[in-house]
Amino acid sequence: MDRSGLKTEIFGTLANGETVEAVTLTNANGMSVKIIGYGASIQSVCVPDAQGRFADVTTGYATLDEYVAQPHFYGATIGRVANRIAHARFTLDGEEYIVSANDDANSLHGGDVGFDKVNWTVTTCDAAALSVTLRHFSPHGDQGYPGNLNVTATYQLSADNALSVTYRATTDAPTCVNLTNHAYWHLSGEGAPHDAMDHLLTIPAEHYLPVDSGLIPTGERRSVAGSVFDFRTPKPIRDHVRDFADAQLRHGRGYDHNWIIDQDVASEARILAELKDPHSGRTMTLLSNQPGVQFYAGNFFDGSTTGKAGKSYHIGDAIALEPQMFPDAPNQPSFASVALHPGDVYENVIVWQFGTTAGA
Repeated sequence: MDRSGLKTEIFGTLANGETVEAVTLTNANGMSVKIIGYGASIQSVCVPDAQGRFADVTTGYATLDEYVAQPHFYGATIGRVANRIAHARFTLDGEEYIVSANDDANSLHGGDVGFDKVNWTVTTCDAAALSVTLRHFSPHGDQGYPGNLNVTATYQLSADNALSVTYRATTDAPTCVNLTNHAYWHLSGEGAPHDAMDHLLTIPAEHYLPVDSGLIPTGERRSVAGSVFDFRTPKPIRDHVRDFADAQLRHGRGYDHNWIIDQDVASEARILAELKDPHSGRTMTLLSNQPGVQFYAGNFFDGSTTGKAGKSYHIGDAIALEPQMFPDAPNQPSFASVALHPGDVYENVIVWQFGTTAGA
């Protein structure tokens, strides 16, 4: 029986009276994904394990009020500029811009009111394609960024259990853009009794970006060979995640770094990471056209937030893998530029391909 379809509903109402829409996509295999307008966020992803049992494998809240009261970027679209901008300022075309500082002296994930904290408009729902497109307009001066920016996010669920999002943006004046999605993953299910540190991770990168104590890249491209950052062959995250003998892991209380897949945007999506859960047999392959992937091991989950399954999130309960341009690129001339000019189209394509492996 074909269970595929598209369902729309109201997820909640904001204090200003705006309603937040939710769109659920379900394919013929029974895999389902819920996208909400608040933050153009992935609210749930339900996929089968090796025995065909379904579970929600991404973190998030059950209600809109929780997303508003306790923002943690769960499944959210991040922008205008993902990751950190040192000292919350940059120079573009000879002019200095000061942007919102919300991470000590730095700007993180777009500032105080980034794209994760606004209500996007659902513009198109396509039941045949199992896709939904959301739109956001960011005016000139938003969080200190120049230019009027039009952004769309198109989520699509495929017949072979792949979820994708395509981000596009255009501007009427030079600006900086580096969008990503901040979904956290626990392939055993977001309410599982164990953390996600047994997941086997592969990142096909020969170099990563070391950071300073403020988690700003130093500009060095360092080889992963012989280090705790070598994920070129699959290994459990737990092996070294709290190995604080390594100064880099001390800076972030674990992994919170960008791996270099390439030097610039590719013409099509390629593999950035692979994740396997030995408990459930679920697998996830991450693809994107972006040159970097930020791996964050949930180092600052402190039990203060409770997810959809009623379990509070503690350190290591989920991980984020965020395809993007390199952090602090506006201030680092040796990194590929994140400048966007009128007439150009920014595009980030992200694919999460889910599957299973035998023996779980």
